[in-house]
Amino acid sequence: MKVLVIGSGAREHAIIASLLGDDSVSEVVCAPGNAGIAQQVTVRTVDVTDPEAVASLAAEVYADLVVIGPEVPLVAGAADAVRSRGIACFGPSGAAAQLEGSKAFAKQVMAEAEVPTAMAHVCTTTDEVATALDQFGAPYVVKDDGLAAGKGVVVTSDRHEALEHAFACLSRPDAKVVVEEYLDGPEVSLFAITDGTTVVPLQPAQDFKRAGDGDSGPNTGGMGAYAPLPWSPRDLVADVTERVLQPMVDAMRRRGTPFAGLLYAGLALTSRGVRVVEFNARFGDPETQVVLANLRTPLGQLLLAAATEKLDTFPRLVWDPGFAVTVVVAAEGYPASPRTGDVISGLEAAAEQAGVDVFHAGTSVMDDGNIASAGGRVLSVTAHGESLAQARERAYAAVDLIRLEGSHHRRDIAERAANEAMGE
Repeated sequence: MKVLVIGSGAREHAIIASLLGDDSVSEVVCAPGNAGIAQQVTVRTVDVTDPEAVASLAAEVYADLVVIGPEVPLVAGAADAVRSRGIACFGPSGAAAQLEGSKAFAKQVMAEAEVPTAMAHVCTTTDEVATALDQFGAPYVVKDDGLAAGKGVVVTSDRHEALEHAFACLSRPDAKVVVEEYLDGPEVSLFAITDGTTVVPLQPAQDFKRAGDGDSGPNTGGMGAYAPLPWSPRDLVADVTERVLQPMVDAMRRRGTPFAGLLYAGLALTSRGVRVVEFNARFGDPETQVVLANLRTPLGQLLLAAATEKLDTFPRLVWDPGFAVTVVVAAEGYPASPRTGDVISGLEAAAEQAGVDVFHAGTSVMDDGNIASAGGRVLSVTAHGESLAQARERAYAAVDLIRLEGSHHRRDIAERAANEAMGE
């Protein structure tokens, strides 16, 4: 089958790499892609915010399956437009994607489905925000209701900072913010493939949102991840599937807006049990890079089964017994004001390391043929190993071969988990 992948990040690069390893996939096209993706498959230009443009491209390239990576086209209704042309699409409808598009909507559905989550207030004025902050107390959690590219959440003990973030969010017309109670405990990402009825969970992963080591610095779109989690409860996936994922899919179907695609549950393993932090309507970045690195089931066949409502008869997923770690190389100034246009060297040497894939995110090709930075998160250096320690060692050995002036990355991705696994 011929697959069209929509998107331009490291997530899409990782998806494409997995699709190319599926014997049932004859060709992959990506739009708009990036410099690294263009080295592997045909890339096309498209306005991802225009659903009809996405659907027209799918028809033009005779795609058998369309995989939509980012949240913006999903919320805009790109999957609906593709399906209206009679083309199979992996990704929820615009109505179902509101689980990510509106945190207030997600809270409403969670209440209907009796899914455990943080107590919250939806606020439309700064006075309401102030009251909610005082009710919950510090640490304060303030979330932009809408899409914010992973940077719409502030967690702080500074009440003034919390109010400032809320004020910035509410400055837009008809805007809302969600003020929540703080959830203690480690956070876990769990993806599930669903066709609107059947739910197939993937491996749990953990990502690192803060820019600096030791979870210091500002929130980002994600600076690294690893999977699986050697420390997580053995029954975590089964428990979350039964108490969170399946109830949400059932609730969305009952509403008449079935959710078919990738349902991403951001979870907190609190002292009171598992709680949902948020839902996303697509593969997460950078967790996708590590989860797919461990998946041995052919990805194209899995996504097609979800897109054609055939998951109930799909074979059980097969996983590699090892571990994967990804380290994000970010541009100077990220996340506040990333610098672009700097030449990247050492990419080939890094990719030649054992068990390593270098997935491009914010990259472009210069007139002289060199690859340069073109975004905040520039690369996801992903390594697979028999142990978490080996995966870390391979990832950082590859990162150290890459040169990008002013770039920065965290040195502690999966460090604590790897040390604990070795008994240190």
